[in-house]
Amino acid sequence: MKKGKESKPHIGIYGRRNNGKSSLINMLAGQNVAIVSDFAGTTTDPVKKSFEITGFGPVVLIDTAGIDDIGDLGTKRVEKTLESINHIDLAILVLANNSWGEFEEKLVAEFDKSDTPFILVHSKCDIQPLRNDFKVITQERYPRHKILETSTSNPNCIEDLVSEIKITIPESSYKIPTLLGDLISYGDIVLLITPIDVEAPAGRLILPQVQAIRDVLDNDAVAIVLKEREVDAFLRKTGVKPALVVTDSQIFVKADASIPKDIPLTSFSILLARFKGDFENYIKGTPKISELKDGDRVLLLESCTHHTSCDDIGRVKIPRWISNFTGKKLEYEVVAGLDKLPRDIAEYALVIQCGGCMITRKQIFNRLRPAIEAGIPVTNYGMAIAYVQGIYQRAVAPFTNIESGKNSYL
Repeated sequence: MKKGKESKPHIGIYGRRNNGKSSLINMLAGQNVAIVSDFAGTTTDPVKKSFEITGFGPVVLIDTAGIDDIGDLGTKRVEKTLESINHIDLAILVLANNSWGEFEEKLVAEFDKSDTPFILVHSKCDIQPLRNDFKVITQERYPRHKILETSTSNPNCIEDLVSEIKITIPESSYKIPTLLGDLISYGDIVLLITPIDVEAPAGRLILPQVQAIRDVLDNDAVAIVLKEREVDAFLRKTGVKPALVVTDSQIFVKADASIPKDIPLTSFSILLARFKGDFENYIKGTPKISELKDGDRVLLLESCTHHTSCDDIGRVKIPRWISNFTGKKLEYEVVAGLDKLPRDIAEYALVIQCGGCMITRKQIFNRLRPAIEAGIPVTNYGMAIAYVQGIYQRAVAPFTNIESGKNSYL
């Protein structure tokens, strides 16, 4: 999980050791992508496998260690298994031998805690068929969850499971909403300001910029892409008045000075904040930057790992800008990927989440949930930058005048 999560739906496979979790993954994939063994505990840490489920589409399946693992190492494996629930869109709970007990109860409680839908599968039915009394008792307790039967000797049973996946998995996990569709109209011109600096990847644009270009085209509008140094000359020579300007957050001040005040301006990071993040809580949390005190600890969450430069946005620039803005002596900690936090969330005064281009909306919400439940203000990279640079109101204004009425977020 070090590289972050793709935006494909994530399906986790859970259950006791040797219940047939890996065999189920192989059947779904139509190939041997998971290690299968007669010995319990073959699977150790959660393992991701990306492939396409025939009849559904591309997914990331997560093969997890048995929930009943034992010993010191087994305890750590179980912890990793439970942690993975925060990163999935759908769980498949694999049963066998008509057994249901504390291990299954613990998993279901964790599914409910993270609001994760789940499917019940009784595996190895060619060895130990599903008893009717077990089926009745289980379905009385979980009336919305019928138990599917699978076995390696009957590959056709996977069709029923795929159908259940289609019914159960949240639509938001595989249907891509629009970044800009409610902000622009047919034929509108959208100006995208994309700096090419030491942090820009060689020979390509970063993912949020590519997503914005595609979204503009999908909404039958016109995308004009240029560097910040070309903005003034372009506007002066062409007389073009864009319907919207989207900039890299790091050059907000330059963009604010160049773009006339009657033209909506925001950033790629703020687009992602509304697209994937907890925008409502970001709006509430961002102004709390002004309330930071000497000694406060600020947590910055990067959702993927990447090469860091000497002027890295999360590790260098944002801390410098916030410290200069507040005039306070603050402590900063950065957590990359989806790793555990180094300390209790209550020890932080503010949490700043990156745009999250490499992870799913569900993963961002689960990442932020402990802070929100603890009353810790949360914000987003782009919104924090806009706030400390004095252009916060302008940067979020494009989203405050749509659908739910003017200033709905302010």
